[in-house]
Amino acid sequence: MNKYDTNKISSYLLKSFKKCFIINSIDKSDLVILNTCSVRQKAQNKFYSYFDIIKKIKKINNKLIVIVCGCIATYDRKDIFIKFPEIDIVFSSNKIKKLPVLINNFKKFKKKIFDVDFKNNYDKNINNYLDKSNYSYINSFVSIIEGCNKCCSYCVVPITKGKEFSRPPMDIISEICYLSKNGVSEINLLGQNVNAYLGIFENGKKCTFSNLLNLISEIDEIKRIKFTTSHPINFTDDLILSYKNIHKIVDFVHLPIQSGSNKILRYMRRNYTVEYYNKIVDKLLNIRPKLIFGSDFIVGFPGESNKDFNLTIDLVNKIKFDSSFAFIYSPRPGTKSFNMIDNISYNEKKNRLYKLLELLRKNSIFWSNTMLNTEQEILVEGYTKKKDFLFGRARNNKIIYFNSNKNNNLIGKLINIKINKINKNMLYGKLVNI
Repeated sequence: MNKYDTNKISSYLLKSFKKCFIINSIDKSDLVILNTCSVRQKAQNKFYSYFDIIKKIKKINNKLIVIVCGCIATYDRKDIFIKFPEIDIVFSSNKIKKLPVLINNFKKFKKKIFDVDFKNNYDKNINNYLDKSNYSYINSFVSIIEGCNKCCSYCVVPITKGKEFSRPPMDIISEICYLSKNGVSEINLLGQNVNAYLGIFENGKKCTFSNLLNLISEIDEIKRIKFTTSHPINFTDDLILSYKNIHKIVDFVHLPIQSGSNKILRYMRRNYTVEYYNKIVDKLLNIRPKLIFGSDFIVGFPGESNKDFNLTIDLVNKIKFDSSFAFIYSPRPGTKSFNMIDNISYNEKKNRLYKLLELLRKNSIFWSNTMLNTEQEILVEGYTKKKDFLFGRARNNKIIYFNSNKNNNLIGKLINIKINKINKNMLYGKLVNI
């Protein structure tokens, strides 16, 4: 989501200021924008570390305009100017279209600006600002919902993003149509809880997430549809049925469970059980047997015993999750779990994380091996850095490399590749047909 917002910020500035261009050198910049995250302490520490560089540069160049947006902007609120007096402008991600005005006001009045709220402020005219140079010509992110109503005990998203707000469905379709006319073949729908989407048409009728998927699938130029990140509670039967009716939805489902222990899920306030989660998986596999699942896991949550952790290992072995994210629990001030007793040593948490990551790595190799000597449909994304291979993703999200004989016309197309080699979990193949 930060990548998506960063691209929007760049597009708005490039279109709003005639002499605006982006450079990689901070010390030669007129302004620097830090788009931040505070979901985990590690992400926040990256901001602190990077800001030390900004401080040194601002001492030399006091005309440098320093702008902060994203989660830290809303998490720290107005204390941010006390902690970081070098900052000039703070704004929330729903105010991106106002950024050119904020910059002009700061340059005119020389007063710090704080513009943060959770008001629904999507720009209906976003297509006027989209810049082709700021997205891949093959795939693109599209944000459809902001905020989250779930209030998991460990999560700051409700604090930093506010309540759920869904974009009007036709605004989303308009944006995707614009992208598709400019070469985008694959759409990745974004939201903190993307499958909670519930938009409203102009006639007042509701648009569910499965309704939206149907509308997107009718755009001819869009060949594949992805979405992230979803919540098990909102993985309803109508959404599951979409996997039967909409071939364009890929064969990879990222569905975070966080833990394989019902006790820990209860502590996390996830409001489902492992049994409920398994039923979703079974229903999806009944419709699409080739589906592969990815997930998110939190290791070392307060109260997690060895037994609880081993239940997570058992679940990973059962479902054979691929392409998953696993992290050590990060206590965040303001969340319900922040004051919970945490008596697990850091070394134990690291050992558990290593064990889980090693199992996930083996699962990834397992799924790669099942693809050897099979034909796979891939969407060609481009060349490797050395330009010696083209690459694309199979329907199950695996990246496949192949020799193209420098055939540039394949980029953006769906082609069939026969997998004939696996090297360190990297898949290689030969072109079968387009």
